[in-house]
Amino acid sequence: MKAVYHPYHLVDPSPWPYVGACGALLLTVGSVAYFHYSQTWVLLMGAIVLSLTMIVWWRDVIREVAFQGLHTIIVKQGLKYGMLLFILSEVLFFFLSSSLAPSIELGVCWPPQGINPLNPFSVPLVNTAVLLSSGATVTWAHHALISGKKTEARNGLAATVILGVIFTGLQAMEYYEAPFAISDSVYGSTFFVATGFHGIHVIIGTTFLAVCLNRLVYHQLSRHHHLGFEAASWYWHFVDVVWLFLYVCIYWWGS
Repeated sequence: MKAVYHPYHLVDPSPWPYVGACGALLLTVGSVAYFHYSQTWVLLMGAIVLSLTMIVWWRDVIREVAFQGLHTIIVKQGLKYGMLLFILSEVLFFFLSSSLAPSIELGVCWPPQGINPLNPFSVPLVNTAVLLSSGATVTWAHHALISGKKTEARNGLAATVILGVIFTGLQAMEYYEAPFAISDSVYGSTFFVATGFHGIHVIIGTTFLAVCLNRLVYHQLSRHHHLGFEAASWYWHFVDVVWLFLYVCIYWWGS
């Protein structure tokens, strides 16, 4: 063991940044090939490489914090700031402008003429209740973990993951039954891009929480060391807030 005279964690040489960059390149080139030539093998290869890289890279990070104890207070502080900045950058994505000043081509109205919007008081309202309930359960799990009640924390976290899966299933059903497509004027593209990106965030957040649940089951999280779960709960609350914004602007006001 060598002496360390600073509170920071200098990571060991790792191949994963290079492999991840190659996977991202394959994913980008594969997307272009799919859109122009309907070829999927490069896209699938990039997705597989990137997914495997994320799994093994995060596995190494979990080892650093759970078994090697390399994440000092200063390191945890930096990770918290990084997570907050990431969430802020994600919030800036959800910005709408066409609905505030519809052009003549849209009929100077919103939604545009010829568009039959979804009923905001059917599936979207149910999804709102599901997502708000999941925000309550993840808060319950967080407070239970801080109090040392791991059984309650596992139950709350499992309920959150289940509610996230239910939300994704309901949104997929909504997409399947929607009376308009992404090609139906700017309304269709705005609706599917905004809600679709939020749906991707829900899937990422659900996966994030499922990993935290697995770590909690294997006693890798404690009342004093649970930064990963704390970051996951922040991310999930961000997903909740963005959904409320989308529900009001796209489903309720936009209908």
